[in-house]
Amino acid sequence: MDNIILGLLILESRTIYQLRDRINKGLNLMYSSSLGSIQAALKKLLNNDYITFEETVENGKYKKVYSATESGKQAFFKWVNAPMEKQSAKNPELAKIYFMGFSDKQNREGNIREHLSYLKEQYNVLNEICQSADHIDIPQNQKDIFNYQLLSALYGRDFIKFNIDWYEKLLKRMRGQEI
Repeated sequence: MDNIILGLLILESRTIYQLRDRINKGLNLMYSSSLGSIQAALKKLLNNDYITFEETVENGKYKKVYSATESGKQAFFKWVNAPMEKQSAKNPELAKIYFMGFSDKQNREGNIREHLSYLKEQYNVLNEICQSADHIDIPQNQKDIFNYQLLSALYGRDFIKFNIDWYEKLLKRMRGQEI
């Protein structure tokens, strides 16, 4: 989460609510967009002097606008230029499928349909981001940054589409329909 926030603050200074809003628009597949997780990351970044904030008053309300410091930018660029970490593809929901034979039969299909509904909402958000990318005028010096942001959105969208298709096949199998 720390590096996500640093990257967003390098792009533009933001309030905690602006950070949460931006994370909700596609980045929440990578990290939680809860205010608690964002606040914890902000506190850690502040303690490391990777970010700073400026207090402003807008419509009688205090706002903290966060920005990346030079040391924060250096830490971010060190992270982004390091080799990718090797991770296994872990999916906690797959464990639930593994043990679903123990669950109540009447709940199984409802739980799968509810999960499918959630996946479709996430797909629609990412699909909208991907489609709107064609209509955004990007300054030449930011095209490379934008292209990789778009690629991560495309990956997320395609990954969710795979999951939607898989869970729809699971429902058919559960109903005794041919796949």
